[in-house]
Amino acid sequence: MKEIKKYLSNDLIEFEKTFNDAVESNVALLDKIMKYIVKTKGKQLRPMFVILSAKIFGESLDTTYRAASLIELLHTATLVHDDVVDDSDLRRGFFSINALWKNKIAVLVGDYLLSKGLLLSLSNGDFTILEILATAVKEMSEGELLQIEKARRLDISEDVYFEIIRCKTASLIASACGAGAYSTSLNVDTMQLMKQFGEKVGIAFQIKDDLFDYGKADIGKPTGNDIKEKKMTLPLIYTLNHCDKSTKNKIIHIFKNAAKKKNEIKYIIDAVNATGGIHYAENKMKTYIEEAFLLTNTLPDNEAKKYLLQLVNYSIDRKY
Repeated sequence: MKEIKKYLSNDLIEFEKTFNDAVESNVALLDKIMKYIVKTKGKQLRPMFVILSAKIFGESLDTTYRAASLIELLHTATLVHDDVVDDSDLRRGFFSINALWKNKIAVLVGDYLLSKGLLLSLSNGDFTILEILATAVKEMSEGELLQIEKARRLDISEDVYFEIIRCKTASLIASACGAGAYSTSLNVDTMQLMKQFGEKVGIAFQIKDDLFDYGKADIGKPTGNDIKEKKMTLPLIYTLNHCDKSTKNKIIHIFKNAAKKKNEIKYIIDAVNATGGIHYAENKMKTYIEEAFLLTNTLPDNEAKKYLLQLVNYSIDRKY
């Protein structure tokens, strides 16, 4: 990651300036919260996907930095809203917006971030990029609602699971790659190719996130967190389809009653490991990465492409 950030050092400075300018507010409370958001924002993987995808096809432009800022604004807005929905007090090891300023303000802050992203694009005529990102936000909402609907009935098939994560997670990474490529190429076919690349990377990224739930190391969220929240992930779906009837019934019973006890969560984690759910999910993740890399064979061979593939590898090798 250090090597990638060194390569992007000047670009990240320009992105930071564009993002910081975009979130400024004359309202004292909002400005205070925006400064807190800037201070606590994450690894900036999505803006890096935007910039690297752009640089494959030409030098970064102001449009590129606006696209990266739009991605970060929309992503941050969805996280702020997610923390309200999930009643979460922590985000990336810091107190969440709703924990510090309560739900009402957090919802309004999320709305503010969304509106600032829209205005950033509209005021500069970045209509194609805005369309790419608006589609992603729509799909993310659909994915969340589909997950809630299916979780209530515990009837998520693999096909439905992949549709959920395609919408929830992969759509934003796909949009980052597509928007970045379009900002320098102005080519729709190129944009679509990079969106396909980003979608496959995004699906692999979410599978990696799913696997963290079954790890033993400190990974930034409690082991078994998805189980507690009744989220059907790929390792668990595989296990329910391949374990014996007794084990399946017990897992479903624990799930329906919202697993809280350590021994219940341990039972599910042990069952997933014993049935081969972890191994299966890891192989699926690797397949999606291989498919993504194949799509890059027709792209120019330059430093930006090299670092983009490095960023993908970092995304699936990360420890948290």
